[in-house]
Amino acid sequence: MTFTIRPVDPADIPALHMMICALAAHHGDTPNINPTHLRRDVLGTCPWYTVLVAEQDAALIGYAALLPLGQLQFGARGMDMHHLFVRDHRRGQGVGAALVSASQAHCRKVGCTVLTVGTHPDNAKAARFYERRGFEPRSGPGPRFSIRLDQPPT
Repeated sequence: MTFTIRPVDPADIPALHMMICALAAHHGDTPNINPTHLRRDVLGTCPWYTVLVAEQDAALIGYAALLPLGQLQFGARGMDMHHLFVRDHRRGQGVGAALVSASQAHCRKVGCTVLTVGTHPDNAKAARFYERRGFEPRSGPGPRFSIRLDQPPT
């Protein structure tokens, strides 16, 4: 099977949107993303995500979405692989591994020293997938806090 890994382009938005919704459904989440927001977030004037897509015969078969990380005090750059998705009928054929390799290459190209990824605690298959590719388990920092910024202050 031959496929290509490349950066997302505007024509990919509908198929990418469908794959994001499929991944959300797989995890029991209700997706709230729409193509307009997706276009803004991956192709806009200030892209929030770096997205690499896997393409075969002019159809998207998977994607990886990367988010920047940093530790300013150390001058360290990194990325988090926020999503890795391969369509069901293409799993087990090297697409996910190729997306991970392309993500690592992109991170190196932009000066990152680390690539992180998270999995569901019960997803041993995903953990083995990443460990086979050289990822090491890490303990999570805590405690962590957040605040909603889409609501008026109290």
